Amino acid sequence: MSTASEHIPTAVPDAITVKSAVAGREGVVVAILLAIAFGALFHAWFSRQALLSWNHLEDWGHAFVVPLISGYMLWKSRSAIARTAARAYLPGLPALLTGMACYVFFLVQVPNHMLQGLSVLLALFGLTLFVLGPGLMRLAFLPIAFLAFGVTVSEQIMIRLTFPLQVIAAKGSWVLLNLVGAVFGFKSDIDGNTLTLIDSSGRTLSPLNVAEACSGMRMLIAFFALAAAVALLSCREWWQRVAVVLLAGPVAVLMNVVRVAVLGILTLIDPNLASGDAHTLIGTILLVPSLFLFLGMVWALNRTVREPAEAAS
Repeated sequence: MSTASEHIPTAVPDAITVKSAVAGREGVVVAILLAIAFGALFHAWFSRQALLSWNHLEDWGHAFVVPLISGYMLWKSRSAIARTAARAYLPGLPALLTGMACYVFFLVQVPNHMLQGLSVLLALFGLTLFVLGPGLMRLAFLPIAFLAFGVTVSEQIMIRLTFPLQVIAAKGSWVLLNLVGAVFGFKSDIDGNTLTLIDSSGRTLSPLNVAEACSGMRMLIAFFALAAAVALLSCREWWQRVAVVLLAGPVAVLMNVVRVAVLGILTLIDPNLASGDAHTLIGTILLVPSLFLFLGMVWALNRTVREPAEAAS
């Protein structure tokens, strides 16, 4: 004869998942304390990243905007975040500890700012998973991953990435300058990465070295960050996001061709306009048409390729 107690279901605790203490006002306090502790632990990297970005605004100024975009991504998901329960998840702890260990290694043993930054992101991933659980981690993963665009890439990698693109930019701008010059009465010659303009009177102007004076290809990471932001915020399907991000490379090359050509034309007006802050300003301004190119591709993808559910409606 069975008793009533034998039929009472017993809650079986999950071996790796436990209830989180992060909830309500207590959760806000815990979140603030964790943020302070995280910032204090990695303050050396954050300080150096801010300094690098400030001193090289033309190359890494976008790093100041990247956290704002990540925050906006989280804000857009606020309804889903509010509906998802926070649960401490123990498998996040190894990722957190690994990130901390890697950070110390790349800080003390093999100093490398870029790898320190990636270690910080790994630690942030582990901390989020450990404290909030896999449900909220699914919503926070892309915003955290986007923060990688705010990490300054090592100089050796940037040189290997940008030099071939600078060659393409030099040749493309040479073609563009000669097309414009055929209308306005000037021409240009090219020798390697160096462009020389000859005005309508036959006067040779100061050479324009694309590799040095026009470092627009060093904004390559900024173009990819812009493309990724548009893809994540505007596209619904993963393949649309991939297509928009892949467009970042060609758009960067095209915009740099236009940039170099504009700088070349400015030398006809005043050679000083092609040096100093002018080339930085022009490169930054060209991010605006780049944004519209990415948005145009999103619009075209949404118009030309319709999902089955949309087509049936």
